[in-house]
Order: sequence, then C-alpha cells, then structure tokens
Amino acid sequence: MPRRILQGTVTSDKNDQTITVLVERRFKHPLLQKTVRKSKKYRAHDADNRFKVGDAVRIIECAPISKTKRWTVVTEAEA
Repeated sequence: MPRRILQGTVTSDKNDQTITVLVERRFKHPLLQKTVRKSKKYRAHDADNRFKVGDAVRIIECAPISKTKRWTVVTEAEA
C-alpha cells in the first residue's frame, strides 16, 4: 500500500527533532452541501530541527519512531 503524503503548517517545534503539523481538509457536507473544514495534528520527525512555527511542510507516513511519531518531514511545501 502506498504511503500517504500530507501537507500542513507547523504549529510547534518545541521538542527536539519533532514538529507538530496541523493538516486541514475541506469537504462538502453530505446533507447540507456546505463546505466543512476539519483539521488534525500530526507529530513528525524533523532530524535537523530545520522547520519553525508557521512553515508549510509535506509529511510522509513511516514506521513508528516513538509512541506518537509515525510521520517524517519530506520537504517544504510549495506555496
């Protein structure tokens, strides 16, 4: 099965080699036909501590690195 790639913004870089990424998805509500925004936070591995709060990044699924980390940063996202 292919590994998922998500795009989001860094909301926290306080931990060493870890960033928290907020990923937002938009979809149409099945009954009301209104556009709904849902967001979810993922903890991602950032080995070089390169990314800071506010950066747009792409993350990819990987094998578990710690209790909460199952994602790694691939690259900065294009604007």
